[in-house]
Amino acid sequence: MSYSSERRNEDQWTGDSKNGPRENEQPGYDGPPGMEPEGVIESNWDTVIETFDQMNLKDELLRGIFAYGFEKPSAIQQRAILPCVKGRDVIAQAQSGTGKTATFSISILQQIDTAVNDCQALILAPTRELAQQIQKVVIALGDFMQAQCHACIGGTNVREDMRKLEQGVHVVVGTPGRVYDMISRRALRTHCIKMFVLDEADEMLSRGFKDQIHDVFKLLCQEVQVILLSATMPNDVMDVSKCFMRDPITILVQKEELTLEGIKQFYVFVEREDWKLETLCDLYDTLSITQAVIFCNTRRKVDWLTENMHNRDFTVSAMHGDMEQRERDVIMRQFRTGSSRVLITTDLLARGIDVQQVSLVINYDIPSNRENYIHRIGRGGRFGRKGVAINFVTTDDKRTMNDIEQHYHTRIDEMPMNVADLI
Repeated sequence: MSYSSERRNEDQWTGDSKNGPRENEQPGYDGPPGMEPEGVIESNWDTVIETFDQMNLKDELLRGIFAYGFEKPSAIQQRAILPCVKGRDVIAQAQSGTGKTATFSISILQQIDTAVNDCQALILAPTRELAQQIQKVVIALGDFMQAQCHACIGGTNVREDMRKLEQGVHVVVGTPGRVYDMISRRALRTHCIKMFVLDEADEMLSRGFKDQIHDVFKLLCQEVQVILLSATMPNDVMDVSKCFMRDPITILVQKEELTLEGIKQFYVFVEREDWKLETLCDLYDTLSITQAVIFCNTRRKVDWLTENMHNRDFTVSAMHGDMEQRERDVIMRQFRTGSSRVLITTDLLARGIDVQQVSLVINYDIPSNRENYIHRIGRGGRFGRKGVAINFVTTDDKRTMNDIEQHYHTRIDEMPMNVADLI
């Protein structure tokens, strides 16, 4: 296999800057930036297609799009689908909840040939849950095409994965470790893969997946189309993208105007860490009238908080990366169906999991990485729905909170007494 130094210069896999460009908010729009179809986006691609009908998509795919409930493409979809479909390498950035998953799913489904029983598109995601979520979207949008999509994720049966892949699927979505394993075992054949998608590229490339992604990429054909998507685009990701993208179309939102429109943000000042538990218990009745996600910074804290809530007879579920995959699946199913109403988790869940009913997010711990703030509170208020975020702030957290306010040009007010009325 030839290996182009132009695309794959290993010396370039470095970078340290954290803040990338973001999107301009349009005046008078009452919803999250990016969902607004006329949103101003910085790009080297001028074509904007305002309806799905005008995108020259397959009839069966259009049926799937409308059956899924999409009516009009979001800002990112209006700009990114066409260059993706034309086979260009694309770097696309938009905030969580703006339709990134559908952007690349539609592009893939338009390009695959379902008569060919081989994998033609490979999508990598940072977490198992996100991979499963993407799989659901691809299957739903491709319903009338009979498109086969398989999720290759850790924590599941290796033999079952191999059996499924050997039967033939059109699209594979997975986590880097398991996907690389399947390629190494020759269960996932790469000769027909013409599209390679990295979802949540900032997370993938900044959290230790860099080498695994590189290993997978080396096994793909030299002409593969590469699509990078993310809610934040730090400069190190932009640097890394140069290694394996050719003359990419960039669709980037501008930094200064990123807002968290539609999500009311509050803080509760909790002088000491020890007092947070009492504060949460006081809020429990407010939590359980809706569906709430509570974020902690460590797995140990998730377990500790869950145990303490259970000891006080509060009903909560918990999820983190140390759990068996089967257990994680059951918990997510219960939460999605509403049989579980309060979920305590780590940042594992902060990206890409769209639980429609979540309208309240509590940061029991302020995220240590400010980029994760938007991913966490973006769980509420997706696709224009309203949401509330409550941050527990200790004396030590004040500086971090100020940093988040300045970074996102947003304001976090003290929580009012009638917070339940706002949810």
